[in-house]
This record gives sequence, structure tokens and C-alpha cells, in this order.
Amino acid sequence: MKNLFLLVVLCLFSAALCAQNPPLTRFTLQGRAVDTASAPLASSTVMLLSAKDSSLVNFTRTNDTGTFSFKNIKAGNYVLKISFVGFIPYNQVIKPTGDAVVDLGELKMKPITRELMEVVVRTAKAPLTIKGDTIEYNASSFKVPPGSTVEDLLRKLPGVQVDQDGNIRAQGQEVKKVTVDGKSFFGDDPKLATKNIQAEAITKVQVFNDKTEQAKLTGIDDGKKEKTVNLELKEEFKKGGFGKVTAGAGPASNNVSTRYEGKGSYNKFNSKRQFSALLLGNNSNQQGLSFNDYQDFRGSNSFNWNDNADFGFSGYTQYISFGDDNESLTIPISGGNGRGFSRNMAGGLNYNYDTKTTKLSTSYYFNQTRLQLDALRNNKRYLPGSTVLSTTDTSNQANLNTNHRVSLRFEKQLDSLQTLIVISNGRFGFSSSDLQSTQRVFQNVAATNEVPTTLSRTLNNSSANQFNMANTLLYRLKFKKKGRSFGASATYQINKNDGDLLLKARNEFFQATNVNDMLRVLNQDQGTNSLSNQYKANLLYAEPFAKKFFWETFYNFNLRYDEVDRDVANLDDSRRQIDSLSLYYKNNYLFNRLGSSIRYSFKGLNISAGLAGQQFQLDGKFARDQTQPLQSIRRTYTTVIPNIGLNYSMKNNRSLGAGYNVGVQIPSSRDLQPVSTNTNPLYITQGNPDLLPQLNHNINLSFNYFNPGSFITFWSNIYGTYYVNQIVYSQTYDPQTLIQTTMPENLTGGRNLGTYLYFGFPLKKTKATLNLNTQLNFGHNLTRINKILNETNNENYTVGARLELTPKDWFTFYGNANVSVGNTRYSINTTQNQTIYNNSFRGDLNLKLPGSIYLNTSLNYSVYKNEKLGFNQQIPILNSSLYHILGKAKKAEIRLSAYDLLNRNVVVSQYAGQNYTNTERIQSLARYFLLSFTYNMRGVQDKMRRDGY
Repeated sequence: MKNLFLLVVLCLFSAALCAQNPPLTRFTLQGRAVDTASAPLASSTVMLLSAKDSSLVNFTRTNDTGTFSFKNIKAGNYVLKISFVGFIPYNQVIKPTGDAVVDLGELKMKPITRELMEVVVRTAKAPLTIKGDTIEYNASSFKVPPGSTVEDLLRKLPGVQVDQDGNIRAQGQEVKKVTVDGKSFFGDDPKLATKNIQAEAITKVQVFNDKTEQAKLTGIDDGKKEKTVNLELKEEFKKGGFGKVTAGAGPASNNVSTRYEGKGSYNKFNSKRQFSALLLGNNSNQQGLSFNDYQDFRGSNSFNWNDNADFGFSGYTQYISFGDDNESLTIPISGGNGRGFSRNMAGGLNYNYDTKTTKLSTSYYFNQTRLQLDALRNNKRYLPGSTVLSTTDTSNQANLNTNHRVSLRFEKQLDSLQTLIVISNGRFGFSSSDLQSTQRVFQNVAATNEVPTTLSRTLNNSSANQFNMANTLLYRLKFKKKGRSFGASATYQINKNDGDLLLKARNEFFQATNVNDMLRVLNQDQGTNSLSNQYKANLLYAEPFAKKFFWETFYNFNLRYDEVDRDVANLDDSRRQIDSLSLYYKNNYLFNRLGSSIRYSFKGLNISAGLAGQQFQLDGKFARDQTQPLQSIRRTYTTVIPNIGLNYSMKNNRSLGAGYNVGVQIPSSRDLQPVSTNTNPLYITQGNPDLLPQLNHNINLSFNYFNPGSFITFWSNIYGTYYVNQIVYSQTYDPQTLIQTTMPENLTGGRNLGTYLYFGFPLKKTKATLNLNTQLNFGHNLTRINKILNETNNENYTVGARLELTPKDWFTFYGNANVSVGNTRYSINTTQNQTIYNNSFRGDLNLKLPGSIYLNTSLNYSVYKNEKLGFNQQIPILNSSLYHILGKAKKAEIRLSAYDLLNRNVVVSQYAGQNYTNTERIQSLARYFLLSFTYNMRGVQDKMRRDGY
């Protein structure tokens, strides 16, 4: 409570500091922007700047008559700046007159001519410019401390919000991508760019609505927009070399002799070539390539937003899933979760070559993580009637994960209409794990005392080698007729995984009546070799007809070949094979899809309707061993998939969207194979060869409003899904041993309905902003427990608020609160209905002290509560750092950091599922201190280049 009280005090102090403006007099400033003929210039951008340092004090837009007004202005000297596309920016000095209302009358703006272009260039640097739906910020007008990142800069910008996890919202919408100089510099995660690029490297920040990539390919506006942020680099950073080196160490903590962190990166760019290098090592839980590190060495061409080669309905993979969780070829980002104790190494190289007709990007990177995980987990499973099974699991796990990755992307523009792209990604990895686990199971019937039923001690030693590669050839052709286009792609992908598990388990069943069931000892060697080859081909043709209609047709082909050999041997019986657990199978998956859609687009209204027929064929063969006769599993699934969409961009920055589509999930090969696995001897899984595909009927409705003059934003979204033949995992329990056996089956009737609302508005422009949000979600989930249908209803309510205070350059405060309540109701055991609370409160305070000293402090207070389980965990995490900028050039920094000052860090989670609840506590890195030194290598200066250096 003391820490929560401290957070409240900080909020009140900050609000008071922002609100304290004890002026002797205040006045209203108004005027009217017109052209030389006195015609009104509606929607002109009007800014009020401080005459002292040109910082932005207030801003607005003119109405239809060109009129603007600033009310309740503190008496002082200001500069009024008005900008309008095609006109020379207007500037006027404003001084106090003592009048309550200062009316400037008509303010005439001159159109730009060739003779006046130089004047425009000299005067065009306004802090903020609004052009249609694009807002452009002049980065130098928003002050941040030396060494700040783009993320810190974005927090200063009106209309932009960045939460503590780095997620960005602009004009009420989530930012989907961040580009640098118009290029997709760091892939598809905005945080990869914003968390590491230095703010001092940026000259402008542009926020706008970008078209989807399929719309760019076909030239057809599909009405869908992606909120995008573009970062424009300063010239000295575009063509020079820049980077950062950090080294830090601290005293012993958590049984580690010395705490350390080291990281270095270097980038050198010119108009054609880009080179980046990265190296890091630490034992402070910054695992592998974190978001900050990964983006450092990915160059501007390593990922292109048009690389989606699966055409049709914006990519068919959104509407069909094979159900398998094969190793992804995308970059895994594992940093930031803070679980357990880890030691990490990583490094990488990237080289790019970029001209108008040729683009090449290559990279190699390596990362290794050693993770120690000590966990305490509690699980309650609710059976029909009033029976509850409680499991306590205490585990110790040591993991090693090593990966090598290589990527290549080559793009060649054959001519003005044709483009050829080659993409190749490869990965080789090794992992090993040693797990010791002790599980105790208790049975509770009709609220009686818990009776111990099972004691299981398990020792698992596993290792695996993985190799993955994907190669894609992509061809695009745009015809001279606008809107007519053709695309073709071919892909080959291979996934290979060879793993081995040594399983030793001793299981005691206290309630067993058969002497043979009282004790079961396992000593097994489980080896699995798998190979998957996949071949894909896609075609797309788009044709405009009439004036407002467009026709698109597409074809998708996919052939996948899987071969899996799973051998389980009993080590206590001369490695005798256990047939019930062994399996050899080969699967051929053949997928064909043909579809078309018609689109209407006119004056902001965009309506599309499409239909696709798809057929999925499975030809599978399996046996307990390769030497035995193979049995067959053949399935053919044919489905018709509709797709309807509506997008309407209305006047005054309002938009409406709606859609309906059907997604298909094909059963995974593991779910179809009739084989049991016993990696955890108390939880057996078994396949079901009679599974049908799962259909997801999805609807959504959204509305967005943004006022560029007041920066008031409102965003709402309603979504829902209804499941037909949903693949769920039903459970049966052995009456003697209470061993759980899980098998997938199809059930119809599950559903999910939710809504999200967001409302943001400035309390005081450029000084204080309040953002409110709420999310509601209602789920109805089905599963069978001992052949009895259980219906689980989940109701989740979340309310959040965020206060951003930036009253002075030397002071910023960001506070947010999120309260989440989840109600779970079980049909088979209503006595176990429960309510779960997951609440978090956070405050971040940044102060500039005299002598170029800066203080950063954050308090994160989390509350996890479940009265039914008697679970109540409160975790305050207090971090603080004090750093000093060194030298006249401000290139160096020395920092003292303290993490978890209260020594309370533990990773906690709780969750309620279909017939169970889980709570988890993981011991993690707690209080430690670091003293670090950072040196920033900045871009080559213009003067140096002119002198020939």
C-alpha cells in the first residue's frame, strides 16, 4: 500500500505542477486566415509558439470560415504561425496588450510562387503541420533529454500515445508499422524501430493512413487503412556512421558473483549500401535478441511489406490453418519477459544494397540463451458433480537454446511494369533441457478435506536439432491500364526436427485398489525424427470494369509432405520398443482454392463481396513401426468461403468499417493420429482420426473519429466469432489413478463476443493528455469431461486510464491504471464458479536535474486475486536510474541503475480455462545494481564531408 500511495502522490504532484499557472492576466487570441482575395482558408494549421524558444504552446485548425481562437492564454510573448498547403507560412509576434480579447482580424496568406520558394524553405519549419489525414511533426520542436530514443520522442507528440510496453497508438488507432525515410526499415513490429533509434537522428515524424500492400500491388483501393509512422532521418545520419556501445557491471545478487551487461552496435549507410553489426552479452535476463537489439542490425530492405505471396482475400493464410505449430521461420523475440534467470549472447551482421532497380538484403545472426527456471504451479480441475482435483507442481528446469539464422532478399525491377523478388530464410538450431518435477494430486469431493491421491517425481532430459528453410519466387506485373495487374508466386519450404527425450518417472497412486496400479515406474527413451516438405503456388489477376467496379480472382495451391518416426523404448527391458507409444506415419496434404471478389469504390465508400471454393485432401499412412503394414487415413474436406467487407471514409475524419468472413482450421497431423504420448505421465494425450475441419464465422464492426484541431480521438470496435465443429480437447479420468487422458473432438456452439472502446483528449494541449479505454469480452466454451458436456462461460471486463504530463522540458510523468475482472462459470460444477482480478498500476517519472543529471523512476504495482482459491499476490516493482551526460558534444553517458529496489520481483500469472484454473509463480531476477557507461557514435557532420574527410 505504501508503494501505491507513492504512485498516487506522484500523480497528484505532477497534476498540480501542470495545473499551476498563476498568471496575473489571461486573454483570448482570435483571427481569420484568408488568401489575398479575402477567401477563407479552411482547415489551416494554426500554432502558438513560445517567443523564447519556439516551443509549441497550443495549436488548432481554422473552421470553414477560416476563423480560429485560442482561449485562456497566459499573458506573455508568443509567435503565431499559420500554414496551409500552397501558401507561404504566416508568422506574427504576439505581445500582451492588457485586453481580454485580442482580435487579429483577417490574416492574409500569399500563394507560393517560384520566386518565393526560397522564402518558403526558410520559414516552413513549423512544429506541427496538418495535411489532410497526415500530421507532420518537426522533431526539433519537441525537446527530449540527450540519449533519448524515438519512443521517448513519440511520447511528447500531441495525438500519439506510447504505453509502458512500447505499443503505439496514433489518432486513437494502433500503429501497424514504422518506416524510416519511407522504407520498412525494421520489419513489421513498430517497436523494433522506436525503442532503439536515437531521437537526435530524426528531423520529422509523419503520421498517416497507409494503404494495404495488396491494394498497392493491384492499384485498387480496398478501403482498408493501416496507421503508419514514418521517421525522416537527418542528413548526417543518412550518409554517416552511427552506433552505440554500452558496458555495465554490478555487485553479486541472486547467487551470481557479478551482474553484467554489454552491448554494441554500429551502422554505416550511404545512398546505396547499408552495413550493420551487433554484439551483446549479459546475465540480466535480456534474452537473446530483444526488440532493441534485433532491429539494430536489420537494414532498410531486409523486409518488404509486399512480400505476402499468398494471394486472395488479403492472403489465404488468414482463413485457413493447418493446425500444426511447426517451427516458425520468423525472428523469435524472447527478451523482456523476465522469467527465471538467464545468461545470453547474441550477435549479427547485415548488408544491404539498394538502387532504383535492384535491392539486396542479407543478414546472419546468432543467439544463445541459458535459462534457469524454478516454478511453483497450482492447478484445479473441476469434474462432474462436486469433485475437484488439485495439483501442486514444483519444478526446476535448465534450458539451453542456440540458433543460427541466415536471410536473403533480392528484388529486381525488370522494367516499369514488372518486378521479380527472391526471398530465402534459413535457420539451424540446437536446444536441450533438464527438468525435475514433483507433482502432488489431491481429491476433494463435496467440499470435504483434500485427500492425497498421487505423488509423481519426474526427470526429463531432452535435446533437439532443428533445420528450417523457406525459398520464395515472386513475380508481379502491372499493366498500363490502371487497376489491371497480375501476380504469381512459388514457394518451397523444408522443416526437419530430430529430438530425443530420456524420461524417468516414479508415480505412486494412493487410492488404487489393484496392487499393480499402486506404483508405476517409467524409464524410457523417446526419439522423434520428423521431416516436412511444402510446395506452394499462387496466382492473382485484377481487372477494373465500369468506372467504380473492380474484379479480382485468385488461385492457391499447396502440397505438403510429412514424415514422422517416433520410437519409444523401455530402458529397463533391453530397449524393448513400446508399441502403444511408438508411431511411424506419412501424410500428404493437398490444398486447392479458387475464388473471386467484386469491389465497388467511390468517394470514400468501399464495398467488396467475394466467394471462394476450397478443397483439402489428406492421404495418410501410419503404423507402429516402419516394418509393419501401413494403415490409411484419407479425408477430403470441401468448403465454400464467403468474404464481405465495407469501409466508409466520411467527412470530418470519421470512418466506418464492417466485415464478415469464414476461417477454416484443418486438424493437425498429431491430432489425427491414434497414438498416445506420456511426456507427463499424469496427462496422456491421444489423437482422433475422425476429426473434421473447424469453421470460424467472424464478424466485426468499427467506428473511428479524430479531430485534428482539438486532438480528441474516439475508437470503437465490436467483434464476434461462432464456431462450427470446433476442435476441443475433451478429458477422461481413470477412476483408480486419476490419470487424465485428453483427446480432440468436434463440438458446435462455442462463441466469443467482445468490444473495445477508446477515448482520448488533451486536458491542456502540449501539457497534459488523458486516455480512457475499456474492453469487454464474453466467451462460451464447450468440452466434455468424463463424457459429460461442460459449458464454461467467461466474462472479462477491463477498464484502463493513462495520464500523460509533459508540462516542462525537464519534467515528464506517465501514469496508467488497468483493472481487469474475470468471471468464470462452470456448468458441471457450479460450486467452483469464481472471480479473478488482475490489476496493474504504473507510474514513470523523468526529471532533469542541474548539471546535466537525469533521474528516471518507475513503479509498477500488480495485484493478482482469486478469493475462491485464496490467492492474493501483490507485487510492487520499483526501478530507478540516475545518469549524467558527459562532454560538450554529449556523446557519453554514465548511469547508475537500481532494479527492483524493494526486492519483490516474482513472475505471477493466473488463468481460468474450460474446466480448470491455473496459478503460477516463477522465481526471477530480483534486486540488483548496475554501473554502466555508454558512448554514442553520431553521424558524420556536413562540414566534415565538405572538407573531404
